This record gives sequence, C-alpha cells and structure tokens, in this order.
Amino acid sequence: MTDEDVLNEFRSAEALLEGHFILSSGLRSAKYLQCARVLMNPARAARLADAIAARIPVELRNQIDAVISPAMGGIIIGHEMGRSLNKDAFFLERPEGVFELRRGFAIAPGQRLLMVEDVVTTGLSSREAIKAAEAAGGKVIAEASLVDRSSGTADLGVPFFPLIRIDVPTYAPDALPPELASIPAIKPGSRKEAA
Repeated sequence: MTDEDVLNEFRSAEALLEGHFILSSGLRSAKYLQCARVLMNPARAARLADAIAARIPVELRNQIDAVISPAMGGIIIGHEMGRSLNKDAFFLERPEGVFELRRGFAIAPGQRLLMVEDVVTTGLSSREAIKAAEAAGGKVIAEASLVDRSSGTADLGVPFFPLIRIDVPTYAPDALPPELASIPAIKPGSRKEAA
C-alpha cells in the first residue's frame, strides 16, 4: 500500500480533515487524520492492519507473542493487528491518568509485545504505554502505527513501523500562524486534558 493509497482510504472515509485542530499533545495543526473514522469500516481496518503488518520485518513478526495498545485510539487498530498477526490483542487504560492493565488482562513474564497506536505525534503516549507494559512484566520489541505525525523524530526506544508518515506542521498554542489563529480550534480526539 503506497502513501497515496493510505491517504485515499482516509479520503474515502471523510477522515482527512482540514481546519484548526488541537492534538492530544496539545499542539495545533491545520490537518487532522481521524483514525476512528477510517477504522469504522471493518474491511478498511483489515486492509490497513494487513498493510502495517507487511511493513514489519518477518524475523521481528515471528518474535511477537501478543499485541498491546493504549486506549482509546489504539484499541481498534490494535485488535486488527492481532487478527492480522494471529496473536492475542489487549489494551492499556488510564482511568487515573497513568496506563494500566484492567479487565482481567495480564502479561506473562517476558512476553514479547508489539505496541500498536493509531497516531504518534510526540511519542509521549507511546513511551508511557511501553513503560506500563514493561512494568507489568512484558517486553515491547517494536511499535507500529497507522500514522507517524512526528516527521520521523519520535524516539520510542524500540523499532517503529508506521503505515504512513505525515509531515504536517504543528504549532504551540501561543505560536499559531495567522491563518490558524483566525479560526476556532476543535479537539477531535479522545483526550480532553491537552485542550
């Protein structure tokens, strides 16, 4: 799947948005890829997960014991990656602001995990989720995502396999260009605290 194929999947789902957006990191952007919307169609979600899985080298894929993802954004693509790799898929939640396993999920000591996110912007959520998975006894051996918004700069501490890298400028709220400052900002993601 080429970058243009991926963008066409987002366009066909009306999930490539333009405007003034507040990202989970608190940064602002003129473009937003609404992963929840692109993943709402199961066949499309399967195609995208299969394309991500194909980006992970075979020798690394063969080492993965299970897939783990952070809630909310990573749940659907994480589940689809589990299907694609024929591995169990579970997720971390942060009901008190810190990622933890709940719902009876458990990681076996030394279990080799693939962390799966929808979007990586700064990598902070990914690093927090990796830390929580490893504190629970697992070993995160790689991360995969639908979208890398970091322009390739996110350091996750493990090999990283995004389906597409989007180089869209982001801005601090107090350093907006005039075209963004002139329109209201909206927060389309699931995390409210960064707004």
